[in-house]
Amino acid sequence: MKILVVGGTRFVGRHIVESALAHGHAVTIMHRGKSGADLFPTSEHLIADRDEDLAVLAHREFDATIDVSAYFPHQVRSLAAALGGRGGHYLYVSTVSVYDKPLARGYDESSPLLPAAAEDVDEITNDTYGPLKVTCEQVAHELFGENVTIIRPTYVIGPWDYTRRFTSWVERISAGGEVLAPGAPSDPTQMIDGRDMADWIIGLVESQTRGVFHAVSPSGTYTFGELLTDVVVAVGPPGTTLTWVDSAWLLAQGVDYEEFPLWAGDDPAIDVMTADPAAAIATGLRARTIRQSSAEILAHIAANPPVEPSTRLSDEREASLLQAWHTSH
Repeated sequence: MKILVVGGTRFVGRHIVESALAHGHAVTIMHRGKSGADLFPTSEHLIADRDEDLAVLAHREFDATIDVSAYFPHQVRSLAAALGGRGGHYLYVSTVSVYDKPLARGYDESSPLLPAAAEDVDEITNDTYGPLKVTCEQVAHELFGENVTIIRPTYVIGPWDYTRRFTSWVERISAGGEVLAPGAPSDPTQMIDGRDMADWIIGLVESQTRGVFHAVSPSGTYTFGELLTDVVVAVGPPGTTLTWVDSAWLLAQGVDYEEFPLWAGDDPAIDVMTADPAAAIATGLRARTIRQSSAEILAHIAANPPVEPSTRLSDEREASLLQAWHTSH
């Protein structure tokens, strides 16, 4: 197959390109040339800013287009116009943030969506991110018709994750000692290894499977406590312990959400992390365990030290919070 990947040099897109090549497909990567220009030398690289001129796509034809970088509806419109019906099967990576709240635990892909954002919204914030993705999905269906697949992941983890949300936990727990675990161990959480999602996405494209699917693992009953325990088992040295600290107390200390990536804090929409993966599993999604991902991520960052700064709190700040927590409790 001839596959166009829009945004295929960073993290999710990178894994998708790697999987497509491993399956023997001819891959064209369209990106801005700001990162990854030296990756995938056997693939064609089209340098273009999707917010500007897409003339590089003129007269080109593909069996499938995989879009991992559209955050605004005008980006989907301009891509469809540039392809002019020659893009084949269109697969769009969206997000579970499209769902309206509250959600029932174990919700499926038919759950109600947020009101769509107006197409002239030009800023991504916590309030506009989900509605903008809703609008992007609607525009995709409008312009590509029945020939569309929508993927809705929760957190994506794995090698080359520039957000370092999960990676920062692997790094911290691999250092051992007493680890501050924020919130309640019963809080739900879900994620998907980007490599597993990529392999599954290529399978969907090969089989021309249409529809809307959650890209999540494990099941909707998995908890934050199980997650951190799995990381401890995978990479924690002997003597590593988790100390669970109440979210309300942490917030009262002025702790920011980004200081503990993946922490739900006092978010009332926590049930978004209980998506049902049954439809994806039925179409071939196979996910490695969190323990396997953790060990592989640790090995990856040892060989490829992250260049992006982590938002996670410093070791000194963590120790200070633990001391204050033990003193007050």
